[in-house]
Amino acid sequence: MISFKQLPIEAKAAVAAGVVFFSMMLSRSYLAEKLDFRTRRWLLRLQMALFANTLMLMGSLHVWRSTVATFNRSSAASSFCFMLWKIAVFTFLALAHSSFFTLLFLVAEEPYFFSLAAYTCLGAYIILIFFLFTLGSVEQAYKFLAGRGAKAGTGNKNRTALKPVVAVVLTVVLTVVGLLNASQPPTVNSVEIPVHKLPSTMNNLKMVLLSDIHLGPTVGKTKLAMIVRMVKALKPDITVIVGDLTDAEAKIIRPAVEPLGELDSPLGTYFVTGNHEYYTSDVSNWFELLKSFNIQPLHNENVKIVSPKSTSDWFCLAGVDDIEADVLRYSGHGMDLKKALRGCSSEHAIVLLAHQPIAAKWALQERPDINLILSGHTHGGQIFPLNAGAYLLNPFFVGLYKVGQNTFVYVSPGTMYYGIPMRLGSRAEITEIILRSP
Repeated sequence: MISFKQLPIEAKAAVAAGVVFFSMMLSRSYLAEKLDFRTRRWLLRLQMALFANTLMLMGSLHVWRSTVATFNRSSAASSFCFMLWKIAVFTFLALAHSSFFTLLFLVAEEPYFFSLAAYTCLGAYIILIFFLFTLGSVEQAYKFLAGRGAKAGTGNKNRTALKPVVAVVLTVVLTVVGLLNASQPPTVNSVEIPVHKLPSTMNNLKMVLLSDIHLGPTVGKTKLAMIVRMVKALKPDITVIVGDLTDAEAKIIRPAVEPLGELDSPLGTYFVTGNHEYYTSDVSNWFELLKSFNIQPLHNENVKIVSPKSTSDWFCLAGVDDIEADVLRYSGHGMDLKKALRGCSSEHAIVLLAHQPIAAKWALQERPDINLILSGHTHGGQIFPLNAGAYLLNPFFVGLYKVGQNTFVYVSPGTMYYGIPMRLGSRAEITEIILRSP
């Protein structure tokens, strides 16, 4: 029987990750009703940070062995430059690991430089791990196909040394590209969507869709003010925010939210929760703060959007809580489509706000008469190589989808980004939706 002390460090990290994950499940199942909000908030965030770090430890060991330990026996190992390289790699890994803890200690009106650096390193870490794994797999495949000849030793050593160099160069290039891409203002994407049973008096109604702004460690007041200016320039009739507005408590980040008070769409501004609102464990305070800015949360409820030209013409705008509320057992919250659509009949057009595309799928299975669903959550994958995972895990990935004869689903790629201030293979977007009457 092998003892825990005899296990390799990667196995120890995996065991630690399993223990933390079990404690998270235990907290959600048995402690959710017994702990006050503040304690739950800190416990959940601490557990998530520890879980992420224990998983990352296995990757960090691989990075260190590939980029440092591989060269320990070379002639350059004793040089001053190699010592600087070891310090650089260690600092890079330490910053990447610390990124998850910035949510606990470094959230303010504007991002701290440390938070930006830490999350940039996290993004580069993800890219580097991908290339090290991919190049390693290619190397193993080559060895398998080519066999091991007598003269293969020197070539193998050269390829082993070349692999981390190529991976690091590609990572640096893509990191710079991703940072530059994310630093640009969101693109304005105008989409025309026919809405079945939309009154003719509401033809060409303009709706602006925002999603996944993620106010927190790396997005602050300046970015939000820019978004608000762009929205106002579009002069929408109605503005909707479909979740993940924030990653922090309302009290801590309140000054950064103030630009939202400048939104003045004539038919109102509406909000539904995303999964990250529930990670803050502060949803009630966020609802009150948004209401003070004249933004109406749709907490499993709906409103009639009345035509400016005729009070007898209207459509039903509904919103559901994010499905993560059910997973977290967040008291008084959870997706309740029946409650959200109470009073919304198929005689009038129905537009639903649901943060996650999987919630959109569930909603259409229950109520196929919904005409338009607006979602976010996927970020379009945000950065390579996460795009593939986001595509595979969501029934709708990004953009406009037609479902059946009279239903459309639009998934925003996000108006900012989550944590990592990078975009690769995706672009932040403010969506201008023109509703067309058939």
